[in-house]
Amino acid sequence: MVAAVIERNGRILACQRRRSASFALQWEFPGGKVQAGESLEEALERELREEIGVRARIGPLLYRCVHHYAALDEPVELSFFRVTIAGRPRNLAFEKLGWFWPHELTALDFLAADRKLIRQLAHKASGCMRHARARGRRSRGRKAR
Repeated sequence: MVAAVIERNGRILACQRRRSASFALQWEFPGGKVQAGESLEEALERELREEIGVRARIGPLLYRCVHHYAALDEPVELSFFRVTIAGRPRNLAFEKLGWFWPHELTALDFLAADRKLIRQLAHKASGCMRHARARGRRSRGRKAR
């Protein structure tokens, strides 16, 4: 399985699974199954065309995990990539799509395999924000010469 972490203006794209799907109404990153003969990157490019109607440039691998869902017979190996897209995503396969600040992702009911990455994204973003605020306080405290 492959998934895309797509960031635009500091927000990250998340998708809510359809109510008729397995794991109904849970949130996930767009992506899906790797078909025979596909590389991980090729599979992710195809899935993004099928699910959100965009062309994608697949970046570095961000995170990889193996998760066993009780509802499935086999564990799922999932590879998350940083992805940039051309155009605006269209909802072709989900209940809904949304752009969220990293800390907002933690409040959504994400698939279990995605949750550790979500915590990492939120933690990294909060560290960057603390650093930026501290830099701003230091620069405001300096006197012009």
